[in-house]
Amino acid sequence: MTRIDPHASHFVWSLPPKGGFSSWGGPAMKNFKPFRAGALVSKALAAIVLVASGSAFAQSITMASTTSTEQSGLFGYLLPEFKKASSLDIKVVALGTGQALDMARRGDADVLFVHDQVAEEKFVADGWGVKRYPVMYNDFILIGPKNDPAGTKGKDIVQALQKLAATHGNFISRGDKSGTHAAELRYWKLAGAEAAKGSGYKECGCGMGPALNIAASSGAYVLADRGTWLNFKNRADLAVLVEGDTKLFNQYGVMVVNPAKHPHVKSQDAQKFVDWVVSPAGQQAIAGYKIGGEQLFFPNAAQ
Repeated sequence: MTRIDPHASHFVWSLPPKGGFSSWGGPAMKNFKPFRAGALVSKALAAIVLVASGSAFAQSITMASTTSTEQSGLFGYLLPEFKKASSLDIKVVALGTGQALDMARRGDADVLFVHDQVAEEKFVADGWGVKRYPVMYNDFILIGPKNDPAGTKGKDIVQALQKLAATHGNFISRGDKSGTHAAELRYWKLAGAEAAKGSGYKECGCGMGPALNIAASSGAYVLADRGTWLNFKNRADLAVLVEGDTKLFNQYGVMVVNPAKHPHVKSQDAQKFVDWVVSPAGQQAIAGYKIGGEQLFFPNAAQ
């Protein structure tokens, strides 16, 4: 993937007309007075500096993050608060965590905001990230039809998946190497159904919002993060069936991409975001994001 530099500026220089510069203005050029090249260059450089200080060169960094942080509406609330504090813009590319990590390995992102702790720690251990910072958490929930044909309702995600496998219940998997997908696969493994999830198991290879839409339209079960669910409007006949299991804990982390691997990475500006989001101001902003009075994410950088 080729990274498009948001700061790139394109200067268009006009070529002289046919016949050379003397044809510009016709006879009027007879009165043309020679100019000092040095003065012109100085003015041109001054103009470029003025442009560089303007909005065309507004400082920004690229963040590779999860679909859950975007589709829950968190970034729409959080990033304007960061800009007030820093004057930095953040361009978010929302992907599954696995794809976000791959994007960072290619050097196409400056900072990561994801939720697969095992993969994040390996990313840092392999030298791709500078340091991993825990930043916040919420939880996963099992969503399904209100009439719950597989009988999954309760607080045990492992038992719920065992029942889905045994009844061949319709289940929509993200199938996109996201943090949610990684968690789902761990739960299937714990349920002893890693290789036998039932004939109703389908992968969509999509983000959290689209997966919920498919489940809503087909009456299927799906594992979701609570943040996206609370911001999801097209619920149809879906309801929360399994919640409260400690295994459903969902931790998020932030990391600056290692400039030793990719020297073009804007590591200093990326670190400004990390420092802010784990600071009391950033943590308070996370806690302040609510839908219908319900808090979606819980800051825990200090823990």
